[in-house]
Amino acid sequence: MKALSLIVVAILGLSGYGQQQLFVLDYDWDAVPDYEIVEGDAAMMALKEKYVTEFSFSDQGDFTEHYLEHKALWLNSNDKIEDYNKVYLPYSSNSELVRSKARVTNRSGKVIDLDESKILTAEDAETGKNYKYFAFEGLEKGSVIEYFYVERKKPGYNGTTFRLQSDFRKKNVEFDLFAPSHLLFDFKSYNGLPEVVRDTLDKERAHWQMTLDDLEALEDEAQASYNASRGFLVYKLDKNQKTKKVDLSSYGSVAQNIYEYYHTELDKNVKSSLNAFMVETTKAIEGKESKIRALDNAIKSSFILSESGDESLKDLKIILEKKVANATGFMKLYLALFRQLEVDYEIVITSDRTNIKFDNEFEAHNFLTDFLIYFPGLETYVSPNKMESRYGYPPAQLTDNYGLFIKEVNIGGFKSAIGKIKYIEPLGADKTVDRMEIDVKFEQDDLTSNAIQLKRSFTGYYAMPFHPYMGLIVGENRENMFEGLAKTMNEDVEVENAEVINEDPALFGVKPIEFVMDVTSNAFVEKAGNKYLFKIGELIGPQMQMYQEKKRVLPLENEHTRSYYRTIKVHLPQGYKVANLDDLNIKNTYESAGQELFSFWSFYDLKEGLLNITADEHYRTNLVPPSIFQEYRKVINTAADFNKIILILEPEG
Repeated sequence: MKALSLIVVAILGLSGYGQQQLFVLDYDWDAVPDYEIVEGDAAMMALKEKYVTEFSFSDQGDFTEHYLEHKALWLNSNDKIEDYNKVYLPYSSNSELVRSKARVTNRSGKVIDLDESKILTAEDAETGKNYKYFAFEGLEKGSVIEYFYVERKKPGYNGTTFRLQSDFRKKNVEFDLFAPSHLLFDFKSYNGLPEVVRDTLDKERAHWQMTLDDLEALEDEAQASYNASRGFLVYKLDKNQKTKKVDLSSYGSVAQNIYEYYHTELDKNVKSSLNAFMVETTKAIEGKESKIRALDNAIKSSFILSESGDESLKDLKIILEKKVANATGFMKLYLALFRQLEVDYEIVITSDRTNIKFDNEFEAHNFLTDFLIYFPGLETYVSPNKMESRYGYPPAQLTDNYGLFIKEVNIGGFKSAIGKIKYIEPLGADKTVDRMEIDVKFEQDDLTSNAIQLKRSFTGYYAMPFHPYMGLIVGENRENMFEGLAKTMNEDVEVENAEVINEDPALFGVKPIEFVMDVTSNAFVEKAGNKYLFKIGELIGPQMQMYQEKKRVLPLENEHTRSYYRTIKVHLPQGYKVANLDDLNIKNTYESAGQELFSFWSFYDLKEGLLNITADEHYRTNLVPPSIFQEYRKVINTAADFNKIILILEPEG
């Protein structure tokens, strides 16, 4: 979100308020620690956590932020002692460590203060960056480490996420925010935290606080969006009573600033280069959607995305020459090409829902983390700076979420933009499909040996990791890919022949990529007297099985919806029949409001020695609340049950 740095609240002229002595600079802990420790089986517990954010103006008129963090942690396991024998401190070019203290209270109650020699500096071997940390030595089970520090840094006030809940219990948790009295902040709490309230007794400055005597631990669970589920709060600067400015973090300002930044007039040389690239990329391609798809593939195949903030990597002239750009440069390139193509689009800014879900009622910039481009005429998206994504399939975690849609408007020849919060629909389960067509024959002289033709096709998110790159998968890597797909059935299979259908990377999102393989195996049939045990369920490969010993607390969240279609055609060996065909009839579905959300359904048809089996599976929603988790689990486990089916082949008559 480099471009959002341009969206700055005008605070000039606000510094006419004299510099006060800051709360954080006077702060200190009790000379003698006095924490109540309840012995138990917990690996650790926070006995105190205090966080203070304080905004102020310096004597020179600079708007600054000081941040204080004070923690007392009881460590009751060797693993936690290992985790916390070093505590890292803020250390960067954008901040300054103003104060720091640390001490240890051992199990017997002895207090050991850490002197400056225990604040160490080290260098990250990979990045070359320095960092500082407290080095706690001689810790034992039952020790309490305690530290606080004060950091001065560049202020962040348009929207800050502050997470308080963790996977261990916390007692005496406090959050405070101080600001000059004319600056009013707004707050919102999430996932069960109490609301932040204003301290009306403080007349010298604005002060808001939240206090929790006890904050329960929140354990992570499989396939849960843990960060998004933790108790947290968001704060933002809302009003400036001195200048009468309100709604200082509004999305209206964001929309206008983003639009103006990305829609500057281009010089004729850049336009010419853009047009040349577009013509070369889309020649002989008909239709705007096909051209959009071709441009997206070409950019992500031939341009390099750099993490550098270098201004030259935002310059379209240099980008087109060197084919290197940073995230901002990529966004500029995409939008400029779409303008040349004369296709309607809207800029979308949203969040990764697995980290924080976009709040459609509380406007704050911390929800504006990821860009998409939306084509209203096609109802599709492209992700301009996620190289692994392709047109029509934006990163799934950015869908099924709200976002800020920025649309160009033309009023009397004057172009501007408006922002509107809208829902980003997830792609349907029919857009991401894993399809298996299996044809099985028995070697008549040895029924434990099978000749199997496997047709495996993928669309959507299942195809995206490899379909766009098929041109690069050659030689041994290609052979390994075929072998890997075949061995999803069983390690003991031999690939005899293999081919790929629709492998052209340009066909991603247009046609399924299909792998056709002839394999042989002795892994699926065992002889038992005059009968044979045919492990037909294993042909679809291992299936996930979900176990849940405790009651589910967090919602389960899938990355994307999906469908599986499996057809198994079995040529029964002459003179044999199946004794337990009814084992193939399985149905488990869950519906809500008349819509089937999850289902597994298998059934068979037998005609003249040809057994046709269908086993389809669908997951049509991403979010599974705890109230229906058991229904979801049943469907998942039903697929695992099918995987365990063994057909009994016995002689006829």
